[in-house]
Amino acid sequence: MAKFVLICGPQAVGKMTVGQELAKITQLKFMHNHETIDLPLKFFPYKSEARKRLTDLFRFAIFEEVAKSDLEGMIFTVLFEFDKEENWDWLEKIKNIYEKENGEFYIVELESTLEERLRRNKTENRLKNKPTKRDIESSEKELLSCSEEHRLNSYEGEVKYKNYLRIDNTNISAEDTAKMIKEKFNF
Repeated sequence: MAKFVLICGPQAVGKMTVGQELAKITQLKFMHNHETIDLPLKFFPYKSEARKRLTDLFRFAIFEEVAKSDLEGMIFTVLFEFDKEENWDWLEKIKNIYEKENGEFYIVELESTLEERLRRNKTENRLKNKPTKRDIESSEKELLSCSEEHRLNSYEGEVKYKNYLRIDNTNISAEDTAKMIKEKFNF
């Protein structure tokens, strides 16, 4: 019975770093969203249908295989735009994959101040693991525009899933945030 832990929140909120720390203290495997974005980007532009299709193909193939496996489960990170219906549909699709296999589905939503996110946007770990973020000026511009154009954190009570946790990690280390997640869900 595999677990699927989705860590969502705005850009540079710490999703990847928290996921890495959670993987260290659990038996869950970790994959951040750029691992499925960056490979197709070698061939196709970001906004192309081919890149989007390949990204989803990779992600869902992995999600399904983990759900069917004897692994403890996985952690995945994603920027979730709460104002887009297709994102909610995407979430339901993942939940259904795990429920079909009697797995468990968890959502952890992170939030922090814009000032802290702009600081984290330049951290060594982020730049090492996400090649597309190494152009700081472009990355910062994207972070700011996305924050203005979309709602990247949920409204109070909007997320109705049973296994849900929201953490303001502005002043909490990734290690402590991971411990909070582990304790809340008894991983």
